[in-house]
Order: sequence, then structure tokens, then C-alpha cells
Amino acid sequence: MVKKNNDDVKYIYSAKLILNEGTLAYNSGDQPSAFIMPGMPLLLAGVMAIFGQDLTGINAFRILQCLLQVFSIYLIFIIGRRVFSTRIALITCVICVLYPPDYFSSGSILTETTYRTIQLLLLCVTFVALDKRKTSWYALLGLLIAAAAYFKPHATLYPVVFLLLWWRQRTTWKEMIRFSVAMGLVYIVCLLPWWIRNLITFDKFIIFTNSGGSPFLLGTKIRGTLPPDGFFAQYPQYDPKTIYEGYDSAAVDKGMAIIKYGFQHEPLKFLYWYTLGRWVELYSHPFYSRPFWPITRPVMNVIQYIMMLMSVVGLVWAWIKHPMQRMLPLLLILGYFTLIYQPFVTFNRYGYPNEILLFLFLAYGIDRLFYRNKPEQDSLINGHWGGTGIR
Repeated sequence: MVKKNNDDVKYIYSAKLILNEGTLAYNSGDQPSAFIMPGMPLLLAGVMAIFGQDLTGINAFRILQCLLQVFSIYLIFIIGRRVFSTRIALITCVICVLYPPDYFSSGSILTETTYRTIQLLLLCVTFVALDKRKTSWYALLGLLIAAAAYFKPHATLYPVVFLLLWWRQRTTWKEMIRFSVAMGLVYIVCLLPWWIRNLITFDKFIIFTNSGGSPFLLGTKIRGTLPPDGFFAQYPQYDPKTIYEGYDSAAVDKGMAIIKYGFQHEPLKFLYWYTLGRWVELYSHPFYSRPFWPITRPVMNVIQYIMMLMSVVGLVWAWIKHPMQRMLPLLLILGYFTLIYQPFVTFNRYGYPNEILLFLFLAYGIDRLFYRNKPEQDSLINGHWGGTGIR
């Protein structure tokens, strides 16, 4: 019997439990839980309801993810053409087609492929909403934010990026309020089923999950090590064997104690870990747990490092040379979905959805390197934000 100790196996088990027992559970046997958001188990259960609960249903889900990967390439082309040029958009698409972790992601039973597609749609609709300045587009944004939150709840605060975008666009206060209400109301309506289910099942209001303390606590764990020397002498109530266990408010208390002690006794180490170290963990390691020939994991590690380094160079180059008004929404969504992880555990799976956005800057650097004496292919489109570029 396969042990339910990996996320992919747990998702499959949860999906089958939904179909057979009508119960949403994760990390709790067959008892209801709110350990994770329900997006992935429900999506997988929907596919398995059509194609069966055996390997056929699982492979059907993998095919769905392949289609989402193809759709993501189309979306990144649209974004690249909008922000930069058709040529840079095409270079980005080639990079994505050749990027081995995308093939691994398609075959894994995890949230990353679906969530990345929603995030790209979110950026596309953001461009259109800024251009059209219509309430309906902001209502659609509320729907997409809710859809993203059903997979990863940290997407909920995405509307904060509009504060700067609206200021740059000189949006009126009336429009800001109307657009914010539209996003908020649609988001609330979409999340209501989850809130009602939790209220009925657990007799308390759970806005997202009851496991939020675990990512925060695990985020204090620096490369698999225990807290700094002397921590357990100062905090004898904690045990080295169980220090990183738990997911409720007690886990938050442990995490806060580790952070406080760490910054007092190893400030440079913890400062690095909670700034640059977080970015390194997100982006420098490929999401590539099952390598395929001929790209082994060590080879992919080197490729990933080079690609991320070149992406950073391209980002700086674009920051200096490219019109900021066209690039700002892209920078803000990339910045938001990077900074939101600062207090929590970070690793390659969490950085993977953002990498496709970084590839735009890698493509920009390649384009400028080979066509440095030529202007970008597309002329700026009329309009405050350069036009949607989305037809």
C-alpha cells in the first residue's frame, strides 16, 4: 500500500474521499479538516468523477495540466508583447517550451501548474482593467483572486498593488471605491461556501486554513538546522525533537521565539535568511524532483542558476532602459508574489509560478544583447498604459 506521506498522494486520497464519502480531508485520515485550501482536491475530484478514480483519471488530470501549460505559454506571449515586444514575447515562449521543470510540473499532482495559469490570467486581466477602467473587469479580477486563493490564500492581498497603479493612472477616489467594492464583493461571494462549510463543520470561522502556523514556523528553519546554540537553554519548554512540529497558534509562538533569539544572537545570519536568502530559496533551485534524460538534476541546477542570474541582469537592464509605465504591473505582481513569502517557508515549488515572469526579463536581456543597435520590434501603443495588447 502506498503511504500517504507525499503531497501528490495526499491530494489523490483527498479527491477520492470527496467522491466516495463527500468529506474534504487532508492530513486527518477520513475526518474533515481545514488543513489546506480545497481548490486542488476539488479540481482533481472533478476530473476523476469524469474519467474514473484509477490511473486513467490521474492521467486525465495530467493531460489537463499539459493543456494548462500550453495555455500559459499563450498568456506569457500576450504579456510579453504587451510589456515589451512581439520578438521578446516569442523568445520567452521558446524559453518556456525548452524549460524542463515545466514538463515535470505537468506530470505532478500538485497545485503549481493550475495556480500559475490563474496568476498569469490575473496579470492579463489587470492590464485590461487598467485600460478599460470598467467595474466589470475589476469584478473579474475579484473572481480570479478568489480562484487563486482557493489554491494559495496569499493571493488574497493582491489588490494592494492597485494603490500604486491607480495613483500612477490618476484614478479618482470614486473609481477606486467602486473598483475595490467590485473586487471585494465578488471575492466574498466566491469564498462564502468555504467559510460556511468551516463554520458548520468546526463550529468556528476559519478564513483560510487552520495550518497557517506551520509555514511560518518552518520558515525559521535555516537550511534544515536547529535554532542557534543556546536557544533551548533560554526556552526550556521547547524540545529539539519537536521544535518544528505543529501548525496552530503554538507554532507561531515557537516561530516568534526562534526569530527573536536568532536576531539577537546571529543577526547577520537571520537578516540574510529573511531577505536575500528567501529569494535564493525561491528561485535558484529548480522545481525538478523527477529528472528525465538527458537533463539530470545536477545539470538542471546549473542551468537554473544561470537562467535566474541572467533574468536578474535582464530585469536591471529593463529597469534602466524600458518605459516604466508599461512594465510596472508586471514588476508589482512579481514583487508581490515574492515578498508575500518573506515571513514563511520558501522553496522551489513556491517560486516556480513566478519564474515564467522572470523569463520575460531573461528574454529582454537576450533580445537587447543581440539587437542592441536596433529598437524593440513593436512601437509603443497609444494609451496611458500602452494599450492592452490583448485582443
